[in-house]
Amino acid sequence: MALPQLNVYRHDRDDRALITLAGEIDLATAPLVRESLAECLRDGILSIDVDLTAVTFCDVGGLDAFLLASRLATDTGRTLRLHHPSRSMARVIEITGSGFLMHSVPDVGARSCRAPVVMGDAP
Repeated sequence: MALPQLNVYRHDRDDRALITLAGEIDLATAPLVRESLAECLRDGILSIDVDLTAVTFCDVGGLDAFLLASRLATDTGRTLRLHHPSRSMARVIEITGSGFLMHSVPDVGARSCRAPVVMGDAP
């Protein structure tokens, strides 16, 4: 059985960061997500946008990493927003009451268009 793989790309513009994740987020790769988001906060980033377009799987470990980073960001007056989750991931986020993480709450019953987020897209 192959180990899950996750690639993390970061692009900063002034006090904003775009984190693009590609692959699977699970208990094995969630620490990488957690550390990448924590590094943004340590670096003084005020707004973190996470593009999930290329995420093929996300379990509770990934959701936990996003919730922890969101709490830390909010506690220091910063923001973290998730963009373009898959339909199943959006459904899990909705069911768990974590919709506040998403840039906009998609209609999980409708077919979604998942274009990548660009640094100027989020407020």
